[in-house]
Amino acid sequence: MPELPEIETIKRDLEDIVIGKRIEGVEVKVAKVIKEPRVEDFIKGVQGKEIREILRRGKVLILRVSRQYLVIHLRMTGQIVYSDKQEKSKVAFLLSDGKYLNFLDQRVMGEIRLLKDWQELPFIKQMGLEPLDKEFTLRRFQEILKGKKTKIKPLLMEQGFIAGIGNLYAAEILFRAKVSPLRCADSLTLTEIEKVYSAIKEVLQEGIRYRGSSVDTCRDAHGEKGNFGERIKVYGREGKPCFECGNPIKKITLAGRGTYFCSRCQK
Repeated sequence: MPELPEIETIKRDLEDIVIGKRIEGVEVKVAKVIKEPRVEDFIKGVQGKEIREILRRGKVLILRVSRQYLVIHLRMTGQIVYSDKQEKSKVAFLLSDGKYLNFLDQRVMGEIRLLKDWQELPFIKQMGLEPLDKEFTLRRFQEILKGKKTKIKPLLMEQGFIAGIGNLYAAEILFRAKVSPLRCADSLTLTEIEKVYSAIKEVLQEGIRYRGSSVDTCRDAHGEKGNFGERIKVYGREGKPCFECGNPIKKITLAGRGTYFCSRCQK
């Protein structure tokens, strides 16, 4: 599933290639992808409109088209790919340069909306802090951790706590911080909290620098794989030796999700 680094990579790609271009036509091949308004109104609402700005909130991509906003949630297998032709798209936007912005989704779980105010969406309003914003300070992180009895790994993935972190990056953050995913948040020492905080910043920024991971179906706006997968330390490495101590990487199920960690390095 695309997480913050993957969505931020797509955002930056689109800023370079589609801003200032008009949406000349729209073909909706799978109607259930369009959550609002009705498909007919959606097509009328975006056709002929100029793409003026690209935004991101958590794992959500937002395109400002004239005075409205295209809100795109890729979910598990969604992709946004800029191409010379229509790919196997569920929704295809024909741009004024003759190329297409394709929404692809193997499992058809993604969602697209056209709204006047994207910030009023309930799931947007419920999102927590953006971990790469200046407001996300160590002190703020300490404050929002207070009293949290949840295990730290599922807590990091909770979008109402911090926006944008999913299963892969949560695993890598905790390995970097040398904290077990089984630890309860309220059991962390001040030193451990600082290590987790620093790891959040470092791992997410590294993920963006290497254009995201493509261990599943994630692709950038050009349809290319990211390179962060080559730097993964624990995620998806069950039974393989830890890069730091040689101990086999473990996989358990935690809060319904596969969780990878080194039981020797992460106490």
